[in-house]
Amino acid sequence: MKKYLLSNFLVLSIFSTLYLPNTFAEDYTQWELPENAMARIRRGQVHQIQYSADGSLLAVASSIGVWLYDTETLQAVTLHTGHTMRVLSVAFSPDGRIVASGSQDGTIQLWNRITKTRITRLVAYKVDVNSVAFSPDGSILASGSADGAIHLWDAEAGEHKRTFTEEGMSRVVNVQFNPDGQTLTSGGSDGNFYLWNIDTGEHSRLFTEHANAYCIAFSPDGDTIASVGDGGIYLWNRHTDQQKSKLLTGQDKRVPLWICSLAFSPDGRTLVSGSEDGPVRLWDTKSGEHKMTLTGHTWDVVSVAFSPDGKTIVSGSDDGTIRFWDVQTGKQTKMLTGHTYHAYSVVFSPDGRTLAIGDGDNSTPLWDVNTRTHKKTLAKGIWTDVVAFSPDGKTLAGTAGKEIHLWDIKTGERTGTFTGHTWGIHSMVFSPDGETLASGSEDDTICLWDMDGEKKTLIVHTDRVYSVAFSPDGETLASGSEDDTICLWDVATGRHRLTLKGHTNGVKSVAFSPDGKTLASGGGDGNIYLWDVRTGKQKMAPTGHTAWVFSLAFSPDGRTLVSGAIDGTVHLWDANSGKYKETLEGHTAWIRSVAFSPDGKILASGSDDGTVLLWDMTRFHAKTD
Repeated sequence: MKKYLLSNFLVLSIFSTLYLPNTFAEDYTQWELPENAMARIRRGQVHQIQYSADGSLLAVASSIGVWLYDTETLQAVTLHTGHTMRVLSVAFSPDGRIVASGSQDGTIQLWNRITKTRITRLVAYKVDVNSVAFSPDGSILASGSADGAIHLWDAEAGEHKRTFTEEGMSRVVNVQFNPDGQTLTSGGSDGNFYLWNIDTGEHSRLFTEHANAYCIAFSPDGDTIASVGDGGIYLWNRHTDQQKSKLLTGQDKRVPLWICSLAFSPDGRTLVSGSEDGPVRLWDTKSGEHKMTLTGHTWDVVSVAFSPDGKTIVSGSDDGTIRFWDVQTGKQTKMLTGHTYHAYSVVFSPDGRTLAIGDGDNSTPLWDVNTRTHKKTLAKGIWTDVVAFSPDGKTLAGTAGKEIHLWDIKTGERTGTFTGHTWGIHSMVFSPDGETLASGSEDDTICLWDMDGEKKTLIVHTDRVYSVAFSPDGETLASGSEDDTICLWDVATGRHRLTLKGHTNGVKSVAFSPDGKTLASGGGDGNIYLWDVRTGKQKMAPTGHTAWVFSLAFSPDGRTLVSGAIDGTVHLWDANSGKYKETLEGHTAWIRSVAFSPDGKILASGSDDGTVLLWDMTRFHAKTD
């Protein structure tokens, strides 16, 4: 009997081990969650990637924190959070023990990679920390910021050592140590880059013949500096300060207008560049000739890096992918997905089991709410921003610029396309009976579509229409506009009934209460107003936000109003009294969309940090009931 049990245990252990990667891959949805959050869907936008010295780990500075990935399995190992805004830069110490991160929140954080704990938090800025770099011996950490200052820190003690700056120097976006550790190079938006003596603080300034110097890279021997600016990649002799060459593509003799990232190979013979047009390009540093173009990314390549052995190039892009390339063949060998640029729109299916995300990222993913796993992707190759389920749950509508596309949820096939707006669509919603689709556009108009694509155009607003919402009975449509007004429309006739005025900086969102008696509006003035739908009079004005309110939603029971703002916070309000209830914090960028599940137990918030947070509203009800 014991042998039988032991045998079963071994079989189960082997089975679990074999399937661990897939299970572990989803564990990240539970990592480092803010209070009251149930899960985090997607991993945030990529800002920078760095290899550890032994090549076993890849660090990704993302909009929500620093991810560490195993470079063989591509499984997430650690997520370091703690910054309150986007993480823009990351660096490994030479021995791989410490990970440093710089953020928009003006801080630098040092993490112990082994214990996965924060060592210290360094504060020296009131502006973005754009770049961090360790000296070759690991004793000094350098950081560059948007205020034009470079700071040196004792990496072990976490103490500030000195500050480098120069009159007229603006927005330091890149700092790197020379391989000998005696010289620091900085590049910035003033079009110059500087060479600093670490011991004396003396420096020389190089003019690079273009308007900015956003990317710089030292060759491994320290003799060559690569820099990027408008229209070119330049190679400089570090000792003579003279330009050695300007790299040109072999195809059209021009470098793309914007190069986002640079890196030298470990032997110094090859330079890799990532650009806004998607391709990754390899260059011969001796001849200056273009060697190879690696294609696959569909958007800006924001960071590139060579593996320590020089055999692999890794590239991170705003298209949500991190790709691994074989240097010899130029073929893609691996791809890591899940790092996305935006979550413009989130919406639950009518049964509450599926969450659709409009992310403007060449796809529309559908997620299983219960298992937090990806179910399928619609709209491949189409940049979809705003999404809406039909009331029967069989159709998903998505906006793509000035068009609306319809997809069959079951088959994934596109079933129709509505055209008629002349500019981009900001908002879209189905009527309760599913027979009408309303859309508000940057062309100042509202369109009412039947399911055959026939439209009725409503014109009263004098500026872009940011938000549209149907009343629960489907008889009234509300629209919010950049012209500071809210309009109420009779859906059957298209007649304009009322104009509500009060906001002073554009109406970004409108939402009806479940009983249809109250309309909530949120504006660019940071104000929320509750209106009596019948009279058009303002009932109350909940106060608390200090920034644009982009999204509003009532709970299904009508007791709670939720608002999402550009300060990255979600506020909860008593819908009857307008009193503030609670703030949900956890996003690091603008909140674009909030939505309740049909049963009211889950709140989803979509953000410009590229993630969707699912909040447990039952905990909140338990505290207040």
